[in-house]
Amino acid sequence: MGISSLLYTIGQGFRNIRRNSLFTLASMATIASCLFLFGLFYAIILNFQHIVQAAEENVSVTVFFNEGVTEEEMLQLKIAIEERDEVKEVNYTSAEAAWESFKEYLGDGADTFTENPLENCASLEIFVSDVSRQSDLVSYLQNLEAVRSVNYSEITATTLSGFNRLAAYIYIGIVVILLAVSVFLISNTVTIGIAVRKEEISIMKYIGATDFFVRAPFVVEGIIIGLLGSIIPVFAINYIYQKAVEYITSRFSILTQIMSFLPAQTVTRNLAVISIALGVGIGFFGSLITVRRHIRV
Repeated sequence: MGISSLLYTIGQGFRNIRRNSLFTLASMATIASCLFLFGLFYAIILNFQHIVQAAEENVSVTVFFNEGVTEEEMLQLKIAIEERDEVKEVNYTSAEAAWESFKEYLGDGADTFTENPLENCASLEIFVSDVSRQSDLVSYLQNLEAVRSVNYSEITATTLSGFNRLAAYIYIGIVVILLAVSVFLISNTVTIGIAVRKEEISIMKYIGATDFFVRAPFVVEGIIIGLLGSIIPVFAINYIYQKAVEYITSRFSILTQIMSFLPAQTVTRNLAVISIALGVGIGFFGSLITVRRHIRV
């Protein structure tokens, strides 16, 4: 496509928007509303996943060893465990370090012990990168000859994994519904534009205009509508999110002790990319499908 053809296509796209200004505004408003709802759910789910992830980071598996296992063998096993895909971090605690820590808890009562009562309590504390894979790690550890026992919380891991799956399903469901509604509205707007320019399109076809040349302005129209409709909700979500976090942290300060909210900048930055991509994608595919269905050239 030449420069003149490109400029003509873009110009015609803007003219289509002006000709159908009422329907264009309705489509933009609806897309903005859909993406606004998407943004609200996105901010909630993103924070929910952030809170769950923070909880997952504190979930660990503790390994205790059989008597007679040397410290060197324990450290070798530590290295082997660290090489597993699902393992994020492994911390070794020797029997002496465990006793020193326990003495601080006992205070003066520790003086009654003449020997280390935790002599056989050296351990490995293992953190997984994905809590849903904890069961694989536990099965591996329980089959090791050097291991006496493995302490872990299956309920915690299952619950956190369930929360993650639930958030993912809700997120996908919302996206599918909003995409369907937005594509339908874009399609209606473009269909009206085609009806208004029906005679002009017929003349263009008779004088030899290519398929692309006829269809392109309507696709540009859809992209512009989608783009403009996607920008508005980003600013609205950013403002509402900041005010909501300020209100919650000031009125319910106890919540800040058990959970932390993502910064507004992080949420808005991610949302802006997704919102614009969705808006432009909705406009492009919605208009493209419509012109292929209604313009036979």
